[in-house]
Amino acid sequence: MSRAVVIGGGFGGMASAARLAKLGHEVTLVERLPRLGGAMGTVEKDGFTWDAGPSATLLPAVVRDLFRKSGRPLERELDLVPQPIIRTHHFEDDTRVELPGGSRAAQITALDGLRPGLGDQWASYVEAFADDWEAIRRDHLERPWIPEVASKETTTRIFTREMLAKRLKKSLKDDRLRLLAAHPFVFDGHDPRDVPAWMGMVSYVEQRFGAWSIEGGFGRLSDVLAQRLATRKVTVLLDTQVTDIVVRGGRAVAVATSAGELDADVVVCAVDPRGLPALASHVRRTMPAIPPVVCHLGLSGDVPDLPPESVFHGDPMLVLRTGGTAPDGGKAVTILARGLLAEDVVLGLVRKGINLRPFVEVRVDRSPKTQVELWGGSPMGVLWQGRNTLKERLSTRTPVPGVYAAGSHATPGAGVPFVGLSAALVAQEIGPA
Repeated sequence: MSRAVVIGGGFGGMASAARLAKLGHEVTLVERLPRLGGAMGTVEKDGFTWDAGPSATLLPAVVRDLFRKSGRPLERELDLVPQPIIRTHHFEDDTRVELPGGSRAAQITALDGLRPGLGDQWASYVEAFADDWEAIRRDHLERPWIPEVASKETTTRIFTREMLAKRLKKSLKDDRLRLLAAHPFVFDGHDPRDVPAWMGMVSYVEQRFGAWSIEGGFGRLSDVLAQRLATRKVTVLLDTQVTDIVVRGGRAVAVATSAGELDADVVVCAVDPRGLPALASHVRRTMPAIPPVVCHLGLSGDVPDLPPESVFHGDPMLVLRTGGTAPDGGKAVTILARGLLAEDVVLGLVRKGINLRPFVEVRVDRSPKTQVELWGGSPMGVLWQGRNTLKERLSTRTPVPGVYAAGSHATPGAGVPFVGLSAALVAQEIGPA
């Protein structure tokens, strides 16, 4: 039986371990923290819980496929709930729009509410990514990227010199529409001038498939996936630090940990490779995307009714998310912030028209530095620095024979659907035991 060691117990590591175990490998997963989940876990204090990272996902089929390919269907464990409004955008001119997902017609109607004609302009922008989606999905997202096999059309699209900022300037004449389209990347810490134009297909995915959440918080997915690992008899080593990948005879043969060496026929790196000397030299030209400032609040009393996600554009940009769990009469919310933070984020939210100060019972603050130190890397993955980022970050099969890469720092990138796809690509490359 082939021995596989997976480094990292976040979503990418757990998904890779579950798939490889189902393929017959003897899998050991190593995690430096005392619990699994990483940035897809939960934060808990005084009876409140909050999502540590994502609170919703696009492309729910990725998560469903993971569970179907590793055992019982997801629907027997928990339900993915459609989120009719992806997010509510508040602009500095005091206009706002609720952006629906999963419906072209609904998006046109919503954006025409900003100004007649903007709906059709937005629809034309989104529709232009249909061909990008089909080609890139086929050759880059659903099978390992192999330049010799990929079509010339896909290769040309992926390695385009056109950046997203240029596409937005050319296609969208209203600044608010540009903010809508750029938001997923700006929020993740990227500059649209450095993001390849084809990544704008995220707007196409939002319109076509919508957003999905989990009742009680997205962190529940980690708990269910941890149970799946136990069912598949994956050995999980918690509180165990990986120091390097052991290479002998030109290929990986073991993983060095704080508890000793673990022999391995294959190794999956599902953490930031900068922390592993065997891989660090191969990603020296990349940089991590910095996480936002995070403030978790436990509220009680007559709390205002809040949508699942509200974005307040400006500098700083503030994002308010609901979700998680709370004691009776309470509510769990999270404020995320980027930009020039000249004051406390709760006060900054007051200036945006949302005053939560009278209701705050519990508060947990996490700076970008704290998050990176806690998780051993940025959950936002690799910073986009132009098209060369595609060559400089780790691909599914790394330059070290016997070592594969999954998670936010590998192809195809950060975010629940992309990380889930990375695990599927690793399973394809390694194959059955």
